[in-house]
Amino acid sequence: MSRALDFLTEALRRLPGVGPKSAQRMAFHLLQHDREGAAQLSRALYEAVDRVHHCALCNTFSDTEVCELCADPERDRTLLCVVETPADQMMIEQTLTWRGLYFVLMGRLSPLDGIGPRDLALDKLVTRATDGVVAEVVLATNFTNEGEATAHYISEMLKARGLQVTRLARGVPVGGELEYVDPGTIARAMLDRRGA
Repeated sequence: MSRALDFLTEALRRLPGVGPKSAQRMAFHLLQHDREGAAQLSRALYEAVDRVHHCALCNTFSDTEVCELCADPERDRTLLCVVETPADQMMIEQTLTWRGLYFVLMGRLSPLDGIGPRDLALDKLVTRATDGVVAEVVLATNFTNEGEATAHYISEMLKARGLQVTRLARGVPVGGELEYVDPGTIARAMLDRRGA
């Protein structure tokens, strides 16, 4: 096999859930049946890596200094929803029940994986939450062990600074991840949120 094909296969293996055989099938498919798609994928990846960075306010992915949601004057700036990933943020947005702003952690506490408080943007979260405008922080981390530990840690940290902290209601199944929960369930959980 060619070195270029090996390189492509190894690159595809970096995607979550893609093993060696799947990566090889994808590489063969792109080169044999969809070279135009392969070129488009290459350009899109290059452009995303070059242009996408973190929003200066909420830490989500953005190709501008401040993302569209943070720049929207119609959003309620007194409400801040903390989520683990941009995918979780997108799921909450799809419910059309949240008009506040967000903060995206880009992960969660997971000591077994070596991810501690210093590995998340918690200092940036504290700065955002204590800006004098935010009145309530809603913790919308996943209902996994790691998500619960993250919510507890953040809750204690923000309550010590005098902030009102709430948590999503348990409409989201325990062990579930927001990215895979239907919008109706997330909407109910958002509306029924409670103190953390």
